Amino acid sequence: MAVETRIDWNDFAKKALLGERLSLEEGLAVLEADNDEILGILQAAFTVRKHYFGKKVKLNMIINAKSGHCPEDCGYCSQSIVSTAPIKKYTMLDKETLLAGAREAMSRQAGTYCIVASGKGPTDKELDQVVEAVKEIRATMPLKICACLGILKQGQAEKLAKAGVHRYNHNLNTSRTNYPLITTTHTYDQRVGTVQQVKQYDMSPCSGAIIGMGESDREIVELAFALRELDADSIPINFLNAIPGTPLEKADRTPPSKALKVIALFRFICPSKEIRIAGGREVNLRSLQPLSLYAANSLFVGDYLTTEGQEVSMDHQIIEDMGFEIETCAL
Repeated sequence: MAVETRIDWNDFAKKALLGERLSLEEGLAVLEADNDEILGILQAAFTVRKHYFGKKVKLNMIINAKSGHCPEDCGYCSQSIVSTAPIKKYTMLDKETLLAGAREAMSRQAGTYCIVASGKGPTDKELDQVVEAVKEIRATMPLKICACLGILKQGQAEKLAKAGVHRYNHNLNTSRTNYPLITTTHTYDQRVGTVQQVKQYDMSPCSGAIIGMGESDREIVELAFALRELDADSIPINFLNAIPGTPLEKADRTPPSKALKVIALFRFICPSKEIRIAGGREVNLRSLQPLSLYAANSLFVGDYLTTEGQEVSMDHQIIEDMGFEIETCAL
């Protein structure tokens, strides 16, 4: 009779701490593990998370600085040109509104304020509006600023960096092979190029994933490898919140147990990076949200772009109840 060989997940933690990358087969083993293995996987992931981040949790807040009016056809997005979802649509918010958002971020104990705008990329006028707001925020508030404005034109990254933007977000979202099934109006390589561009101006690169868009387990592992290769400092992991009126409206939610395995996988493959639980965590992880902190060290608090998050007080309570603590902003 064949004897089943059990995986020692602590070996995965040891490889991560030594800077060794998991193999494709090892990555798949995490995602395909029986649910009875989840606590062992999370314990191993926590060993890595604690080594680099202790028990601190970074909080981030998003402001939807420009909503709708987007010519892109991203199948997951309620703001895209192919979406019929009933969302608010407006042009770039003025400086005072962006400043008010920054003050709200501070009230939520967020250390990073994320200014996000729909569209393929900003016009020069839109960029200038963001730049003016960023300058004032940096002069008056102890916040880190992340901008997510799409694909940047020549000179725009430099302007953002000079204004004081700390980080630029441009998610890869899915694997190279799955990408054409999700978006056709721009390419995977354009997204990679944007992340590489912002690095040249000493802005911290932020790039992550959306899980639940028809990708295979192999493609999830390949995406984690790609983000490791890209050397993204911050990796938001979104779980698709299928919105009625979008092409992916009928997609199944990611089971909570699978979501936890995904988060642990990214911790093993990108051990020293900020792993942030992002959009869709409330409806996919559900009651298992607290367990995600054993692998992740960062959360978005409050609402997302066009979907609601949970009460900020609930996030603060989860962090306290789990014995973690909110990390204060250190500029």
